This record gives sequence, structure tokens and C-alpha cells, in this order.
Amino acid sequence: MTTLIQDRTRRSALLSYFSLFTSLGTLLCCALPSLLVLFGLGASVASMLSFLPWLVTLSRHKQWTFAVSGLLIAFGFLNIYVIAPRLKTKGACEPGDDACGEAREASKITLWASSAIYFVGFFVAYVLGPILSRHDR
Repeated sequence: MTTLIQDRTRRSALLSYFSLFTSLGTLLCCALPSLLVLFGLGASVASMLSFLPWLVTLSRHKQWTFAVSGLLIAFGFLNIYVIAPRLKTKGACEPGDDACGEAREASKITLWASSAIYFVGFFVAYVLGPILSRHDR
């Protein structure tokens, strides 16, 4: 029973970290270059793309990048707020186990940070451009 609970805890932590890194990927591929160009730092974007050429490939497939990131973040929310409380009632954490509570809080902070990064990236990649072009007319 303890091994099963440890495996589920590891999978939960892994899912939280995957959602963080994929949301950072969406920020790096789409939001950060757009934001730098918006502030007139096009040369910074050019040097960043010469230093990190894989960002061009990532930005070409931004629909897939955002879709995978969104799914991982949604699975993270499902895991933390639906699945984990059910495991808690089945004795996953011992009463008075501080490490379990700290891990749960760290997972929640990681998940909310990754969702905030994701929504900033989504806004810059898909919403900000049409707003600025409409404002320009």
C-alpha cells in the first residue's frame, strides 16, 4: 500500500513539474519575443533566436505547444484538487506528517505559477496582437 501511494505521489509531482516546464515553453516561444518586440527590443529577440534556435521551431508549432501545455495544466488541477484529496482520505498521508503537507503546498504553488505563466503567454500570443492591430486603425 505504501509503495502504491509513493508511486502516485511521484506521478503527481512529475505532472506538476511537466506543467510548469511546458508553460515556460509557451512563454519562451511566443510571449517573451512578442513582448520584447512590443517594447522595441527587436535586436534582443534576434540575438535570443540566434542563441536559442529551437525557439523558432517551437513557435512554428505554437498551437501544439499551447494545447499540450493546457492539457498538462488541466491534468495537474484535476490531480491536485480531485484525485489527491481522495488519496488523502484513504490514508496517503499520516496524521502530523509535515513533509506531506509541504509537498502538497509546493505542488499547488507550482501549478498556479505554471497556469499564470501559461495565461500570460496565451494572452500575448493570441489576444494582444488583434487588440493592438484594432487599436492601430
